[in-house]
Amino acid sequence: MAKLYFYYASMNAGKSTTLLQADFNYRERGMATMLWTAAIDDRFRAGTITSRIGLEAAANLFATETDLGADILAQHKLTPLSCVLVDEAQFLSREQVFQLAGICDQVGIPVLAYGLRTDFQAELFEGSKWLLALADSLHEIKAVCGCGRKATMNLRVDASGRAAREGAQTEIGGNDRYVAMCRRHFMAAMRDGVLPEFEG
Repeated sequence: MAKLYFYYASMNAGKSTTLLQADFNYRERGMATMLWTAAIDDRFRAGTITSRIGLEAAANLFATETDLGADILAQHKLTPLSCVLVDEAQFLSREQVFQLAGICDQVGIPVLAYGLRTDFQAELFEGSKWLLALADSLHEIKAVCGCGRKATMNLRVDASGRAAREGAQTEIGGNDRYVAMCRRHFMAAMRDGVLPEFEG
């Protein structure tokens, strides 16, 4: 029976790298896959899933109005799919998460979704909320805080290098805009407004 998987982590944990490795494994065995990424994420080239270590692959783009269920089913009729892989899954809508669950349950195609769990204010993204609710299997990809503990939070840094406490939930940025931290140092940075200093 096909399952819906949610692989979640903080920033810079290797989510895209893990997705691209999974895609390679399917394709190496002659199996067809379909890749998706968020249209809103324009850090690299549009329509491309890119990892920080230089791996990349072409992908379909989803926006809020994209009917993932219909588009995946149409592709499956042309080329039988063995797996669907979704990057930046935190940007999925509630309806799209339900569509992906339907692809598993009704069509029998496993779906692997990769994304952030929470935003810079420790609030769940919509896509992550519904993936946590509906996924058959949850997997945390580990990242490391500057102190050496597991990083679970995403701190947004403003132009002056201070911790951002307000702003839109979605603000696309790279490594210079966000810092992955353990909860302890995230809470301290949000309280004091300054980033902690780590030894070494």
